[in-house]
Amino acid sequence: MEQASGKAKWLKRLGGVIAAAGLGLFLMLSGCEQFGAIPKGADHERVKQSENYDVADDRFVNRAAGIIDEMMDHSGFWANPRENLTNNFLFNPNQTRPDFPLPDIKGAIPEDLRATQDTVKFAWLGHATVMASIKGQTVLFDPVFAESASPVSWAVTRYQPPVLKLEDLPAIDLVVISHDHYDHLDMQTIKFLAASETRFLVPLGVAPHLQRWGIEPDRITEFDWWQSRQIGDITFICTPAQHFSGRTGTFRMQKSLWSSWVVKTDSHSVYFSGDSGYADHYAEIGARYGPFDLTFIDAGQYNNRWRQVHNLPPEVVDAYVDLEGKILVPIGWGMFTLALHNWYDPPVEVSIHAAERGLSVTVPKIGEWVDINQSLPDDHWWVPLIE
Repeated sequence: MEQASGKAKWLKRLGGVIAAAGLGLFLMLSGCEQFGAIPKGADHERVKQSENYDVADDRFVNRAAGIIDEMMDHSGFWANPRENLTNNFLFNPNQTRPDFPLPDIKGAIPEDLRATQDTVKFAWLGHATVMASIKGQTVLFDPVFAESASPVSWAVTRYQPPVLKLEDLPAIDLVVISHDHYDHLDMQTIKFLAASETRFLVPLGVAPHLQRWGIEPDRITEFDWWQSRQIGDITFICTPAQHFSGRTGTFRMQKSLWSSWVVKTDSHSVYFSGDSGYADHYAEIGARYGPFDLTFIDAGQYNNRWRQVHNLPPEVVDAYVDLEGKILVPIGWGMFTLALHNWYDPPVEVSIHAAERGLSVTVPKIGEWVDINQSLPDDHWWVPLIE
């Protein structure tokens, strides 16, 4: 009976995968609004001028040429059938999402949110979404408030509701986007902010997505790697990452650029990694713009097969050291499941590797506001949940 039950579960999962693939093909052919838009016409000609654009292949590329093609060649099932038979979502013993809501602090916005002439305040809102107050301006990094990080509502769903509803957000001065994947660029959030005066800072090729969703072109500034723009008392610098882009699976990939971001003022510096595998760009960014008072570094959704595009736990610490960081906040976990590791592995593993090197990690609760000039959270809130 147990054997039969196991087979039934496997067939059910397989059916779900096939159904998802079929739906994805349908959405592809139907021109789903969630897919956004890729650069065309004058926009296409403009992005082709980037040093990071391969005109022959008609796509953006990483500094390490061919790295995504190599990853694709070695990550598919047939690259190593024996290993991959158990290294997939159908046969995965890990607890990839929690059985209960994670501790969070709902609705919290400091009364003195904008009192940040001499400090930086931030709240991690789960996964890669961070709200920060810097020099009196409120900045949202990779805001995702939707129920799911996919083009359909029932796939890649949140662990729990956002700690802030969109309508309860404070006035947002700037939205900073690292790349166009669904867990970093959320159509629902962008369309909500269309009625505001929020400005958007994005890598090359991302503007067409935003414009399709109602953002006027004059509210969008596109950046190539190493380009900068001063807005008020803050300088924003678009910096390299090792990743890829695209909202339609393996179709129309890498039509927009992916990036990390440096945010500098006369008193503080912040680094936001977006998604990235470990490479020499961290050391170069650290040499050019470090040290950093605050570093948000991609620490989730990793897999040995995907290490080109997501840091493994020891590499998170390597990147932190390369950047000459003072405060490390691991991001990219705690809200969506896109990889095979336990939901709690990022804080556990990163903390272990940091401790081995005499370094510390700051992991606030979701929605908890932190002033970097005050004492930092160190209660390891996830430990009781996994003991």
